[in-house]
Amino acid sequence: MTYPRHHPRRLCGQGYAWLLPSLLLVGIVLLDFNTGAEYRFVSWTVLVPGIAAAICGVRTTACFCVVSLVAYVLVDNAWPDQYRAGFADFLLVALGGALATVVSALRVRQERHALRMEDVAAATVRAVLRPLPEHWAGLEQAGAYFPADVEAQVGGDFYDIQPGPYGTRVLVGDVQGKGTGAVEAAAALLGSFREAGYYEKDLGTVAERLEIRMLRLRIHTTAIGRRDGDRFATAVLVAFSRDAPDTVEIVNFGHEAPLVAGPRGVRELPCGEGLPIGLSDLADGLPPVHQVPLAEDETLLLYTDGVTEARDRHGEFYDLLGDVTEAVAADPCCAEPERLVRRVHDGVRRHSGGVLADDTTIFAVRRLPVGDEAPRTAVFPGWDSGRWLPDRVWAGEDPERGSSAS
Repeated sequence: MTYPRHHPRRLCGQGYAWLLPSLLLVGIVLLDFNTGAEYRFVSWTVLVPGIAAAICGVRTTACFCVVSLVAYVLVDNAWPDQYRAGFADFLLVALGGALATVVSALRVRQERHALRMEDVAAATVRAVLRPLPEHWAGLEQAGAYFPADVEAQVGGDFYDIQPGPYGTRVLVGDVQGKGTGAVEAAAALLGSFREAGYYEKDLGTVAERLEIRMLRLRIHTTAIGRRDGDRFATAVLVAFSRDAPDTVEIVNFGHEAPLVAGPRGVRELPCGEGLPIGLSDLADGLPPVHQVPLAEDETLLLYTDGVTEARDRHGEFYDLLGDVTEAVAADPCCAEPERLVRRVHDGVRRHSGGVLADDTTIFAVRRLPVGDEAPRTAVFPGWDSGRWLPDRVWAGEDPERGSSAS
């Protein structure tokens, strides 16, 4: 699973940032000594703390302020009295250094604030798009998410896998709009999916719970006077059942048509005829549940419109189906989830020149071979033939073995 990377950083002043103002100071001193008396460059030392303020820390900038003053006095006093720059230029260098130190302090303060905001954004990503194991709940998965707003690091796309006693459910979707309202809607839908996907036996009921959650969110945002109370979301809801290893159930809320890639080629599943989540009042009901064949060696590719609407400089859309078909025909191993996601990601980046106009999510899943799945109780402990056994779970007992779980 790929997320926008967040690397801890130190504030400026690290490395060799001090070299630039140091070289500038040395250059000014040498220039002043090697030119005639009619050309005095020592006053240019006022530039040194100014440069330091842009790339160094506060203490380093203050040190350059003092060093610049000392250098000014020594160089200026090396000339005869009639050629000295005098006290006025000394005052200019001192005042410039003081202002540079203040500017440096303000800049460092803003950088610290920006780093805190980056930490908040990273925490939001982890809360909304939780990390998923590569092999989990009988599925092998790989995903990539790239928000159009790189600084925000999170947008309206969402995806998750939820194992449960009735199989494993997958959700991929895209909230209409951008900003914090879209993130809030995505978080609300994911929270509802994680509960309903676990407890509800029927996939249609899970879809209904998602619709109700979006309607409740819209009612709340309208009641508090926000203007984004009409949000909706396109999504694909998929169920992998243990009782039907060669098929999956799909509910498509007006989302992009998923692709199936495998050794026998690539095919496109039907687009969703239903309306997006949150717009059921405009139709006769929720989208139907479809059963589609999916062999064990086939990968289901889900994505958002950031993939299909990626344009090149001529305005042409990215041909996802053609690119994936070509890749799988050349090498059937490209149908593996990780390689398939990497292929689509590289294709989108190459086609768009690295400029994303919308949030982009690529998510690929396929069943693990029989025998590679984790034990059922490791995925959803506490269930025994559909019955919830909370006391045995809290006691650490494995319901399948009837003994204390290690």
